[in-house]
Amino acid sequence: MIRRLEKETQNRQVILAINILIFILSLAILLIAANFFTRSAEAIGQWLKFPPFVIGVFIVGIGTSLPELVSGIISVTGGTSEIVPGNIIGANISNLLLVTGLAVVINRKPINLGSGHIAIDLHFLLGGFFTFYIIAYDGRIDLLEASIGVCLFIVYSIYLIKSGNTSEQPMVASVKKKIPVKSFIILLIAAVGIYFGADYTVSSLSSIAEAASIPKSIIALTVLSLGTTLPELAVNISAIRQGKAEMAIGNVLGSCIFNTLVIPGVVTLFGPITVPETLLSFSLPVMAACGILFYLLAHDKKVSVWEGLLFVCIYALFIIKIAV
Repeated sequence: MIRRLEKETQNRQVILAINILIFILSLAILLIAANFFTRSAEAIGQWLKFPPFVIGVFIVGIGTSLPELVSGIISVTGGTSEIVPGNIIGANISNLLLVTGLAVVINRKPINLGSGHIAIDLHFLLGGFFTFYIIAYDGRIDLLEASIGVCLFIVYSIYLIKSGNTSEQPMVASVKKKIPVKSFIILLIAAVGIYFGADYTVSSLSSIAEAASIPKSIIALTVLSLGTTLPELAVNISAIRQGKAEMAIGNVLGSCIFNTLVIPGVVTLFGPITVPETLLSFSLPVMAACGILFYLLAHDKKVSVWEGLLFVCIYALFIIKIAV
């Protein structure tokens, strides 16, 4: 009996070690892919004559939200649709508080936001959160409700494209750049790397949490949502190191808007979404409050280091409150 227990303990330790190794390798792939993704996205954005903020919101922001979208579809088809709103809410909170906070702290100086875009983007952020709050408040999200969010995102996309084509940056009419075919190929490969890197990172994190006897509720609201925001964090760190801190904030806003407006619309094509009461009573109001706080603090067109530290501390409080 004792030998059997010792053998089971050894097997658990081996499984835990394997999952830790998978986590390290997948995270490394994620970071490398994010670096190539940022560089290729910038090249494509410049070819399209988009300013850096629009590149971050429209190209990078949507690309790094693919893990939330794919995991949502898998959850609904697997009969566990309640995971979808938890992932969306947790990812948005992680983006606004943790990712933004760490981005500013790593930058070690305030991140200035473009005056030509910040007002509209912040308004769409609040509008997206308000829309999601309304469709999720009764505990169920169906296709008709979610399709309204998709329509709003189409309007937002048209605005971004038009604002990108009317960029305030000077343009040289006599120079015609060739189509960056190499950048498109790298972008596609890097997007695949980000997806699989995030996928294996999330699965390994879940396995580690289960092996360490962490409650499933904490895994659902923290590990899964935090795991699916790793692409945003990785891309933001890469962007900051390349001196493109403004793109990092654009990525955060783009991801949050995409999460709240598009993911429910696409996922409900495969079935309705159930929103548990636990999310309605605490996590959903927290997400709404985070959107309002970010709107107020960023309305001066910059995010300071002290505000970044505030975001990180509030996120830590959110995690502690869930864990208790």
